[in-house]
Amino acid sequence: MNSIRVFAPATVANVACGFDIFGFAVDSPGDEILLQKRNEPGVGIIEITGDEGRLPRQAERNTAGIAIQTFLQHIGSDQGIDVTLHKQMPLGSGLGSSAASAVAGVFAINELMGRPLKTIDLLPFAMEGERLACGSAHADNVAPSLLGGFVVIRSYHPLDVIRVNTPEGMHCTIVHPDIEVNTKDARFILKNEVSMKNTITQMGNVAGMIAGLMKPDYDLISRSMVDVIIEPVRSILIPEFKEVKQAALDSGALGCSISGSGPSMFALSRDAETAQRVGQAMQHAFLAVGITGEVYVSEINQQGPRVLAPVFH
Repeated sequence: MNSIRVFAPATVANVACGFDIFGFAVDSPGDEILLQKRNEPGVGIIEITGDEGRLPRQAERNTAGIAIQTFLQHIGSDQGIDVTLHKQMPLGSGLGSSAASAVAGVFAINELMGRPLKTIDLLPFAMEGERLACGSAHADNVAPSLLGGFVVIRSYHPLDVIRVNTPEGMHCTIVHPDIEVNTKDARFILKNEVSMKNTITQMGNVAGMIAGLMKPDYDLISRSMVDVIIEPVRSILIPEFKEVKQAALDSGALGCSISGSGPSMFALSRDAETAQRVGQAMQHAFLAVGITGEVYVSEINQQGPRVLAPVFH
């Protein structure tokens, strides 16, 4: 096999109460990557589409490129690779754009080289892409994008990742308003210390969220989708946050919060019909103040990355 094309899904990180430890994959949007072997050593980025020329074309400065480079170094290969990256989601969206590129790259190179590593063992290489993108090698985007499903990062040292079952039929609504929030800025404004009271509340919600997903118990999921630490600070970066969240809840959502560092917002619902209605209500709330945006509705993506036909559509 001399070439391969792979899709990796966008993700919702934090999931309200689970800052840096919760994340799940969605069906769309996502990124596509095309890798082609070449005779000369090194990783070269041939083309990037959908980024308006904003992403670095040097492999060592690109999240997909660095993930591929570190993987090849790890397996001791000097195979040359040409990379074409097709961005299908907005940058700075809070949907794991950098993570999807890194995951697509490392999953594709592992397949192209004959699967020398198990999928779970690709995670550290994808995390290097995150370190490059935002200065922190967090896994709450790359882990669900790579593994699919709902993922818990129990520990970073050592890395301990758990995949959690989710209720069949539960849907996610994502609304991405046409504004941008920089991930580094969104991390910078966070407080370094939190009160004992808020810590206890948040721990209870984290435990309740996992129990609600596994039982499954929609009412428990709903009660647990409360963030008393991160959301109150980051929500000030998103215009009309309270109104959009209330519109989602009034339309039947189990809960609604910020996707990753924002500005995208997500909601969980019991079924597809409710999720569609929630999306319309959230979009209308943004439009009321002149903010346009995209709406995505899907179940929790259980597959993660997938190999596609060899030509971009």
